[in-house]
Amino acid sequence: MNTSVSDPVALRLIDREFLIACSPEEREGLLEAATFLDRKMRELRANARAPSFERLAVLAAISVTHELMALRKQHETQEQRLSEGLATLRHKLDAAFEENLVKR
Repeated sequence: MNTSVSDPVALRLIDREFLIACSPEEREGLLEAATFLDRKMRELRANARAPSFERLAVLAAISVTHELMALRKQHETQEQRLSEGLATLRHKLDAAFEENLVKR
């Protein structure tokens, strides 16, 4: 987070409130992240037997991290395909230009 801080922002996770200092630019994103995490923790709580807040937090962290890693891998795969496609296109363009130069 940025070093220039504003008044703390209140984040609610399950039934607990946390005050987090952040810059004004980070406030909206932090609130969105807290809302996402709160939903994830509530979803996990609905499917668990008497879970503690700490256990829910760990399970949510693992779940969100797993989702992030899967998205990163998907992004890397798409980026690799795009790079390969661009290299193929560049090769075809080079060959076409070369062929055009030879014909002159």
